[in-house]
Amino acid sequence: MLRVTNVSVRFGKRILFENVNLEFNNDNCYGVIGANGAGKSTFLKVLSGEIPTTTGNIVIGKGERISVLKQDHHAYDDMQVIDVVIMGNEKLYKIMKEKEALYCKEDFTDEDGIKVGELEAEFEALNGWEAESEAAILLSGLGIDNEVHYLQMSELKEKDKVKVLLASALFGSPDILLLDEPTNGLDTISKLWLEEFLMNFPNTVILVSHDRHFLNTVCTNIIDIDRERINVSVGNYDFWYESNELMLKQLKASNKKKEEKIAELKSFIERFSANASKSKQATSRKKLLEKIEIEELKPSSRKYPYINFETENRLGKEVISLSKINVSIDGKEILKNFSLTVRPEDKIALIGENEIAKTTLFKVLSGEIVPDSGEVKVGSSVVTSYFPKNHNNYFEGNTNLVEWLRKYSKNKEDSYVRGFLGRMLFSGEESLKSVNVLSGGEKVRCMFSKMMLEEGNVLLLDEPTNHLDIESIQSLNKALEKFKYPVLFSTFDTELIETVANRLVYFNEDGSYIDKQIPYEEFIAKYKKS
Repeated sequence: MLRVTNVSVRFGKRILFENVNLEFNNDNCYGVIGANGAGKSTFLKVLSGEIPTTTGNIVIGKGERISVLKQDHHAYDDMQVIDVVIMGNEKLYKIMKEKEALYCKEDFTDEDGIKVGELEAEFEALNGWEAESEAAILLSGLGIDNEVHYLQMSELKEKDKVKVLLASALFGSPDILLLDEPTNGLDTISKLWLEEFLMNFPNTVILVSHDRHFLNTVCTNIIDIDRERINVSVGNYDFWYESNELMLKQLKASNKKKEEKIAELKSFIERFSANASKSKQATSRKKLLEKIEIEELKPSSRKYPYINFETENRLGKEVISLSKINVSIDGKEILKNFSLTVRPEDKIALIGENEIAKTTLFKVLSGEIVPDSGEVKVGSSVVTSYFPKNHNNYFEGNTNLVEWLRKYSKNKEDSYVRGFLGRMLFSGEESLKSVNVLSGGEKVRCMFSKMMLEEGNVLLLDEPTNHLDIESIQSLNKALEKFKYPVLFSTFDTELIETVANRLVYFNEDGSYIDKQIPYEEFIAKYKKS
């Protein structure tokens, strides 16, 4: 049981949320959503006790254990992988280590024997004899091979450290599981495994995620942080979104009717207050006027950028054709005998865990690099617009946003350039920010402004959803669905792949690839590694 009673969190004059009252129940998975900066991660830290409340209390059931997904990937570099997982249950891990230390004593006393007996009883009660087996099952489910389980954490790749910390959070069936962006860094197969694990998890799960497909798959409830409030609703993300849009529409309509009624009553009162024959009616209407309340709707922190890729550059039948492309980087083959013909109707998702291969292909398609061998043919009508995965070099120096975007615009007028920045939520003083102080998400939105001005008829996007909130991802999703010319994109956002792509190119770690024109769900079921 986890209960939140009259909880408020403020930082100085800034209010994140006030007077929150919630109760979380077993066998439910709660997805926490809200705009960037709304307080999602803060809310999880408040629940775990890492951050104190300004007012109110967090009440946890007696003897219940909270487990939190740790974010520091280097904190346990000197520990064995298997130990890091078991340490997810701190009490069990402490008993295990204390027991081992006593057994290793050379001068083992009778008191030590009594203490070991007590520890053994606690160890068994906590299912300690199954600990290594359970830890190994979790690691294997997340794609960590058996030979890695007894290595030091420092020997692991960064993406595997992420999985170990996730296994640690899941270990020992905690009563309350708090996960902040648990799918970050997970490959497709590991994400599917985690989805199934959470759907079958019998206790309470509270998680933050920008992955709409994940929220739709695992969540039974949605917790929305917005307008300094926290509201909980039953259902997954899509159900919340549709319900929220309907509620806001009804609330605005209701307020509009009330405002019209207020205006009508005020007009009557003004006209007839001094009229003796109508004074009673005017008094009656005054009382009615006092009862009408307009429901206050504080400004939402949730903002949707307007992304719309339009072009007057018509595209011919010949788009881009790659034939037996080979590219090596530092002596390592990245693309080997790679061939691809892009057709006018194609929307191609580049998927798989071989991120270097995907990024290298984008660089070939954009003309940034020339293949070692093979043939590249680009149609005469093709105008590419490219979103590189690493775009930091576009934002060097201290130019303000208006001047930065003006470089990419044919129309140099301030109002025109500012209009495109406004679409990306940079209005007023925001449009005069220096480019070298932008956040990751702000840089991405600036790159979308640049792409819209370029009016490309072939879009190349290498992981464009990184750093974006759900609202921006939804806007991008709609824009790519609407775009009538070819799109090639890479992403780990399942929803984006399922709704936009009509063709999939999967890159294996060894550089081989699969090119199929089938739905994503069917592709994963047929070609995923078991």
